[in-house]
Amino acid sequence: MWETGGDDAEILADLGEARKLDVPYSRVLSSMCTNPHPIAVRIHQEFVNTNLGDPKLFPGTAAIERRCIGLLGDLLHLPGAAGYMTTGGTESNIQALRTAIHLKQIDRYRANIVVPESVHYSFEKASQLLGISIRRAKLDDQMRADPGDMASLIDRDTIALVAVAGTTEFGQIDQIEAVGKLAQEYDLYLHVDAAFGGFVIPFMAKPVKFDFEVPGVKSIAIDPHKMGMSTIPSGGLLYRDESLLKQLEINVQYLTSMVQTSLAGTRSGASAASAYAVMRYLGREGYRQIVSRCIDNTVILKDHLIDMGLEPVIDPVLNIVTARVNDPQAIRKRLFEKSWYVSTTTHPCALRMVVMPHVTEDVVQGFITDLKTIV
Repeated sequence: MWETGGDDAEILADLGEARKLDVPYSRVLSSMCTNPHPIAVRIHQEFVNTNLGDPKLFPGTAAIERRCIGLLGDLLHLPGAAGYMTTGGTESNIQALRTAIHLKQIDRYRANIVVPESVHYSFEKASQLLGISIRRAKLDDQMRADPGDMASLIDRDTIALVAVAGTTEFGQIDQIEAVGKLAQEYDLYLHVDAAFGGFVIPFMAKPVKFDFEVPGVKSIAIDPHKMGMSTIPSGGLLYRDESLLKQLEINVQYLTSMVQTSLAGTRSGASAASAYAVMRYLGREGYRQIVSRCIDNTVILKDHLIDMGLEPVIDPVLNIVTARVNDPQAIRKRLFEKSWYVSTTTHPCALRMVVMPHVTEDVVQGFITDLKTIV
């Protein structure tokens, strides 16, 4: 810590140099985040000093959070959904499993959850934090969870099933209707991780059922800071009814509210206000246009890859493209050298590219031009 403070110019210059080291999104095809919408940035600044962890001090901001949950619930076919704004999918997934543990009233060190092999790494964190074990179901040839294999892994200590709407590696949507029937048959909690797909699937030309339309679904994770174009961190955790959210309640002593359900104590109201603002500004039609452009550019990228002799692992379902290549890690490294940032999948190992709103057709063309010099 300095003895005396610096002036604005010195601090801005210092931080400006650090910011120059960050990769511009126009070179990034590996991330599920993007540039937030300008209105989201403006509103975030307006609410930057608000704390949703103490809602009676900030009743206006708390009301915006409730409106935000209402909009997300409406998007997911349940306008009356309960829930709160989280920091993103990791927090939402952990909290959903906390709910499942409370409902089952089982020794958590015996408890297990059944998930697809394609599930997000946040469930590994949840396992470590909560003391529950993970059973991973096989995937079919389209990289979706196999409901039959999920059924074979269920026993009396299973507390929850998990399905994914927009897998991190392949952008695939699990057969959630089938998993929902499984959850009802075995009287199990079903959580859907739609952190990525939640702001894509509803705006596609032919959306599939993945949300509260499926009777067995109890909770959903959805991230406005991904395809919702809100500021970071901005996630949502929604429940089918208030009683499920209440499973997380704990008493608080020194705040103006007497109970708290969130994982974090102090929570910025800026993320809720930002998400609400951009949803209200864009509306369904605005999001349809964004998703349509992303899907169009996904198809352009896929077609270029096929023309180069690079086959996708699966035909893209959402705005994620994979390509079978020899030695994906080596190609990834050479792309890094040309300032292109892509990632790779694990099983099977392939090159992975996410076509977010910042990945325009010009970006795709530039990327393909450089990729041709490597492959």
